[in-house]
Amino acid sequence: MERLSLSELTILLVEPSQTQRNIIHRQLHEAGVDRFLFAHNCESAYDIAVEKFPDLVISAMYFNDGTATDLIEQLRENSLLEATAYMLISSEDKFHSLDIIRQAGVVAILPKPFQFLDLKNALRSTLSFIEPEEHEDVHEQLQTLSVLVVDDSSTARRHISRVLQNLGISDIRTADNGQHGLLELNQRSADLIISDYNMPVMDGAAFVEALRQSEMFRHIPVMMVTSENDVSKLNGIRQSGVSALVDKPFDITGVKQMILAMLN
Repeated sequence: MERLSLSELTILLVEPSQTQRNIIHRQLHEAGVDRFLFAHNCESAYDIAVEKFPDLVISAMYFNDGTATDLIEQLRENSLLEATAYMLISSEDKFHSLDIIRQAGVVAILPKPFQFLDLKNALRSTLSFIEPEEHEDVHEQLQTLSVLVVDDSSTARRHISRVLQNLGISDIRTADNGQHGLLELNQRSADLIISDYNMPVMDGAAFVEALRQSEMFRHIPVMMVTSENDVSKLNGIRQSGVSALVDKPFDITGVKQMILAMLN
């Protein structure tokens, strides 16, 4: 079957600055995108999304009626739009502001100004998210995989689950913290665990430690998905017994390769 191409994507570009809209529009066109919708704030973007159902929303961070966080949360609350791919282009560099966006599940976060190559890579990730590439041998290996997703953010759990489904994985369970994750495993084990780091009740570090001390679960590979940028904490995560460490937002192709590597 013929693959989806960039020229077939419909992109909703949400940017309050006409100058910035023109710059991003031109770069997207050079990358091969032909179909565009435009909005200048959250309200107009949501109204257009409800009417036109874009494949990808690309937005700035701040608008006169809210932020990208407000917009993406509004989209995620609509069952018809909750799986819409989302990309942020912003000069914002504060960890807390960006972390909320990462938790909501985005295909990419690009700085202003961004590199053209980074934009093309982000668009390729979008295509993989919307229409995953099918490899019969890989899918056969992944179809029997049982995965437990542990994350306190419901939007992050849905996003990760959607990515896993795109890879051919259907046996997916979720938990909202490490303690809940242990309860799920006691009911039925898993072949792979994908866990967030920062969680209430029992965080990712304590969860992995509990797993590695358990005779029943110490063998289960754990992929830690985190937006943490503290070097000392990241080093601690690597030494805690995780099998792989992945940034939010993560590259779908990279995640698939990591999963296959852990299985082999």
